Amino acid sequence: MSAAVATAESARTVSPRHVAWAGVALGVLAWFVALPPILLRTPAPALVLALAGLAAGGWAVSRGERRVGWGAVAAAVVGGAGAIAATRSGVGHLEDVVVWSALVAAMLRFATPLVFGALGGIVSERSGVVNIGIEGMMLTGAFFGIFGADLTGSWLLGLVCAMAAGAVIALVHAVFSITLRADQIVSGVAINLLALGVTGYVFVEHYGAEGTPDDIPRAPDITLPLIRDIGFVGDAIGRMNLLTWLALIAVAALAVFLFRTPQGLRLRAIGEQPRAAETVGLSVIRTRYLAVVASGVLAAVGGAYLSIGFLGSFNQNMTAGRGYIALAAVIFGAWRPGGALAAALLFGFSSALAQRLPAFSESTATLFQALPYVLTLIAVAGVIGRSRPPAAVGQPYTRE
Repeated sequence: MSAAVATAESARTVSPRHVAWAGVALGVLAWFVALPPILLRTPAPALVLALAGLAAGGWAVSRGERRVGWGAVAAAVVGGAGAIAATRSGVGHLEDVVVWSALVAAMLRFATPLVFGALGGIVSERSGVVNIGIEGMMLTGAFFGIFGADLTGSWLLGLVCAMAAGAVIALVHAVFSITLRADQIVSGVAINLLALGVTGYVFVEHYGAEGTPDDIPRAPDITLPLIRDIGFVGDAIGRMNLLTWLALIAVAALAVFLFRTPQGLRLRAIGEQPRAAETVGLSVIRTRYLAVVASGVLAAVGGAYLSIGFLGSFNQNMTAGRGYIALAAVIFGAWRPGGALAAALLFGFSSALAQRLPAFSESTATLFQALPYVLTLIAVAGVIGRSRPPAAVGQPYTRE
């Protein structure tokens, strides 16, 4: 009897959330074992792992852990299907597509602008202001970054120009959203349209049909001498753009600021209970202005990375919806920098994989190029990651 009681007690202490995450890991592992370098050519082991992940997810859902539980179910289904497809593919094609060091390096490149945009969204929304205008602020930073670098002959001054332009357009959003108490969604959409018009007009007026020159200074790549020679790690991160490193540093810095400093606590308090924050002497209006302007600066750096860090050129609407994907990363990440980074890496990995898939299948590559946008729709719809936003986000504040 005592043994049965002990077994029942131990079953109750098992966390459904931990089991669900184990199911997610099993689903990922199911696909991984069929890919290089393991390359199991029979689907049986992968299917066993996928079924175990499916069972773990189903058990977690039955115990009330619906979000991660359904994620485990989805990971198991996708992992099993991917493993079957991999075992039926030629080894040569798989080895051409799945080069993990190259995928990681490309993932970081594609994720960098999303990280900056997501951090900007977090800062703004933690203060209580919805910033749909991240897309327009990124586009503004992309154009004025390369425009400033072209005029001054310095990528650093170009980055400063991008940040200043992002701050100005964010200030416009702040005036309408905070002072005039306009609908924040409408104001953000207007910012996106304004940025598209202004950057397109100045680009055509200044550069015409020839486009930006080829010799514009670009943000440098940083080579790590010791790490560069360490096999997989060196190939993945041994040589990365300076702005990619700044994005990773910014994630850690913002996390410390929000959750380890008094200023971060005040920002979060204003986003949760602005009336109570005002009663203890905090300036809600000023803090929200600073937060929105800071979000514009961060988003503009992400846009500048595209023009003076990644591509070395500019074309109209070159952000192509990345600002909206960054906002989806904010939702995926539960308004936390670390979570937003993980979401941005997920979106970046799908883009990196799509970049290499034409060697395997053109149609599959097209499908994966659409995946970040599909994930964005899922996040915005709230099907995955029903995270609680700041309580006062989107609510205009009026002093009594």
